[in-house]
Amino acid sequence: MAEHRSQFSVRAMCRCLCIQPSGFHAWLKALLSKRAREDERQTELLKEAWVESGKVYGHRKLHDDLVEQGESVCLNRASRLTKFAGLKAQIGYKRRPGKYGGKPAIVVDNALDRQFDVEAPDRVWVTDITYIRTQEGFAYLAVVIDLFSRRVVGWSMQSRQTTDVVLQALLMAVWRRKTKTKVLIHSDQGSQFTSMDWAAFLKAHDLEHSMSHRGNCHDNALEHCPWTTCGQGLARELLQPAQARTDQAPDLPDAQGSPAGRVRLHRDVLQPEA
Repeated sequence: MAEHRSQFSVRAMCRCLCIQPSGFHAWLKALLSKRAREDERQTELLKEAWVESGKVYGHRKLHDDLVEQGESVCLNRASRLTKFAGLKAQIGYKRRPGKYGGKPAIVVDNALDRQFDVEAPDRVWVTDITYIRTQEGFAYLAVVIDLFSRRVVGWSMQSRQTTDVVLQALLMAVWRRKTKTKVLIHSDQGSQFTSMDWAAFLKAHDLEHSMSHRGNCHDNALEHCPWTTCGQGLARELLQPAQARTDQAPDLPDAQGSPAGRVRLHRDVLQPEA
């Protein structure tokens, strides 16, 4: 009724709805309830957390942010407030239609076997590739993450999804960390990780290869975690029009230096990097 007062008279609307005009005017003068005022305050907090995440978080992670700030809010309330405020999570790109069948192949044994708790740095690395939509096409970003610190130790981005992009990321990790012992490097069964160049690089730098089975995303779960936040955050904040070229890599020294990694990249607690 309040929104349509410019089109219809109050008495006509009250007569159609079978209510008293005095009740409507009393409602206009009434103050917001305590719960309504609390909803407005927490909605502003949710908007701030959503903007800080690069506008990619959904109601579950926004709820976690409010709980970390000491707010008393349940998951259903956070879902209701984010829905009314129009805050939506940034989801990945749709998968292209096609046939994804065939007999699973075992190229390299799964030496990691979901043992994600590592006692020291530079013992186990995981690597993967993601793609980010830019103004000039897709950019392919490859990273190497240390399972001990959950930090990005190597990365590379190119305009094509070739073996070179993963080799450059691994080369940066080897150059930055300068490991003295054998490191286990875990990946999926992508063609880049089954190439002869990849195998020759691992042998030359004394790296042990571990590979998850096809269709088993749990073996490489820690590598997939940052893509929904880091990948979409890079697309919004790092790849601006001045940096829209897919062959120009953004300034990403490590995961905590990226805009999407300021708040939370992994749900696990980050360990100090040795």
